[in-house]
Order: sequence, then structure tokens, then C-alpha cells
Amino acid sequence: MIAILNIVAALLTIAFGLFGFLAPRYTASALDLAPTESTMGLSEMRASVGGLFVVAGLAAMWINAPLGYAMIGFAFAGAALGRGISLLLDNPPVRKVMLFGGIEAALAAWFIAANPF
Repeated sequence: MIAILNIVAALLTIAFGLFGFLAPRYTASALDLAPTESTMGLSEMRASVGGLFVVAGLAAMWINAPLGYAMIGFAFAGAALGRGISLLLDNPPVRKVMLFGGIEAALAAWFIAANPF
């Protein structure tokens, strides 16, 4: 059962990453990060929000070992931590931060707790 849920969570990771990878303008808009003077933000969407998570999910499924899945959890934990710090320091839209951060925290908790290394 853990193996199936790992694959489902990895596929979710890939799906979320594909938004940033293939639709950076949509992703930037959803995150309130519209490009202004430069399109470098779109490059950042494709890289850090997109490709990083697409390849992490694919790699975990390819490696198919607990540590591979746990590493995705640590990446999501870092993202959730960043959102938490942002709540304290940046005054972002709380609802969006809680939604995206909650998804990241839930995936982090699953990947780390279900895959002891």
C-alpha cells in the first residue's frame, strides 16, 4: 500500500511541476508573480517550480527506494518552511499561502513519514 501511495504522491508532484514547466505564465499568475520588466520570472517558474519537481518525481519512481521518496519530502518541507517564514515576514495572501503550504506540508509529511531511511 505504501508503494502505491508513494507513486500517487510522486505523480502529484510531477503534475504540480508540469504546471510550472509547461504553463509558467499560468503558474506565475496563480502565485501572484506576473512578469514585469523581464521574462526571467518565467524561466524561474520552469526551473524551480516546474522542472525540479517533475524530475524529482520521475527520479523517485525510477530509483524506487525509500530514500528517493523521502528526498521529495524534504524538498516539500523546505517549500512549506519558506511559506511559513513568508507568513511571518512578508504579509502574503494568507489563504493562498495556507493552501499551497498545506499541500506542500502534507506531501512532505507523507513522503518523510512513510519512507524511513
